[in-house]
Formats: sequence, structure tokens, C-alpha cells
Amino acid sequence: MIRRLGLAAVLAALAAPMLMPVEAMAQRRGQLPSREELGGGITPIPIPQQEKTFPLGASWSLVAMNGKPVQERRATLIVDQNLRGTGFGGCNTFSASAYPLRQQSFAVGPIAVTRRSCDKGTLDFERAFLMALRSAQKWDLVSGRLVLKGGAGELTLSRSL
Repeated sequence: MIRRLGLAAVLAALAAPMLMPVEAMAQRRGQLPSREELGGGITPIPIPQQEKTFPLGASWSLVAMNGKPVQERRATLIVDQNLRGTGFGGCNTFSASAYPLRQQSFAVGPIAVTRRSCDKGTLDFERAFLMALRSAQKWDLVSGRLVLKGGAGELTLSRSL
């Protein structure tokens, strides 16, 4: 009988570490911090935000350039389903390839512009608008407005008819 109890004790001593959870064994050896040391539990996995969809085919009118309201001038932009950006820059119409990319990136190819003559102020406005459009690298929809940001400035456009 004593022999059986001795054998049972040896088997229990050998099997106990296998039955103990791995975390508890590692903590016992000092390799892993306890749950209390980690902040009380499991940290939630961050949920990635759903990527926004660029509004292809919508017509936009410029309402602000570099944070300043634009009221006396008019400029427009439409990016169609074929990724062709067209619009009016204040004096001339323009056309370019426009690519809304992943992670709200944006790229505009070389811009073709008509050659109407306008006063210097209008041409300066158009040049600034087209430079900001050409250099746009990021886009976002903020309160229903399209915001294009790049090295030459920021354009805020509102949906138009």
C-alpha cells in the first residue's frame, strides 16, 4: 500500500507542471509579468478605421484656399469615373489625370489648360489654385467638404450642382 502511495506521489509530482497553465508557470519562474503588472488584463486590439471612398463624379467648387475664404473668384473640379480631373480655374478650363489612392492619398498628373487671356489678379489666383491641385498628396472629406492638401497649399471644396 505504501509502495502504491509513493508511486502515486511521484506521478502527481511529475504531472502537476503539465496541468498548470503556461502563464502561471512562466510567472512562477519570473519570466512573464503578472496581469496586475500589465494593467489589469488583456489590451483590446485596435479596430482599423474603414477607408473613405473618394466621391467620383461629384462636382466641387472652391470655398477656401490655404485657409482663406474664396468669395470673389470661382474654381471648380470634377473627377470622373475614368479618373480624369476637369474643371475651371478662374479664367481657363483644365484637364488632368487625377488618382485618388489608398489611405486617402491623391495624385494629379500634368495639367492641360486653355489659353484665354484674363486680368493679372485672376491669372495669379488660377496659377495658385492649379499649383495647389497639382501638388495635392492627401484628400479628406470633412463636414461634407473635400479637402486636398499638398506642398503648395490646401484647397477646400464644397459640393456644387
